[in-house]
Amino acid sequence: MNNLAWSFVLLANALQQQVERTFREAPLEWLGTHFIGMFQQGGQTFVSLVTGIIPTLIVLLTGVNALIRLIGPERIDRVGEWAARPGLIYYPVRYILLPFLAVFFLTNPMAYTMGRFLPERFKPAFYDAAVSFVHPPLGLFPHVNPGELFVWLGIAAGIQALGLPLVPLAIRYLLVGLVVIFIRGIVTERITAILMARRAAQQVEVSAEGSEVAA
Repeated sequence: MNNLAWSFVLLANALQQQVERTFREAPLEWLGTHFIGMFQQGGQTFVSLVTGIIPTLIVLLTGVNALIRLIGPERIDRVGEWAARPGLIYYPVRYILLPFLAVFFLTNPMAYTMGRFLPERFKPAFYDAAVSFVHPPLGLFPHVNPGELFVWLGIAAGIQALGLPLVPLAIRYLLVGLVVIFIRGIVTERITAILMARRAAQQVEVSAEGSEVAA
């Protein structure tokens, strides 16, 4: 491992020396070549997106919209009403199932509107869970957050450069995301309960002081 790292250091130094030597000998030519080269590289990336992920994304969005029509939006809304019930058994429903369905069917940012079925004390926790889940599914379901697909594409490029498959990583990414949003939902719900209790106590104190002054 040390020999490999040392080889990378030597290669980086050699490339740096070559760039510096070329820049000193022909600075205008170097600037012109690398300036236009930057845009050429951007154009190649754009072409790869147009011929790669964008058609898949369009077809996937169309399929999900058709699936919503078949299932019926009112049935998806019922899951939100179900998740609003109190009790420990509804924690997975509220902070795993509901964020997953909201992000998958409604995508970012409309997924957050599913919180309208929850009581006020659950809304911050649901938002925290949902907003934390707009990246983990990108490897399998890129339609959920196409505006930030570059996050997954950057990771995927490195994995492909190593010759490793992407599907196992995408599955692990999704599963870890589900665990994380479940933890975040529970923690945020507890924090919200503490803050709401503190605010209620402050309001009682203010009301009591107001009554004493009036008396």
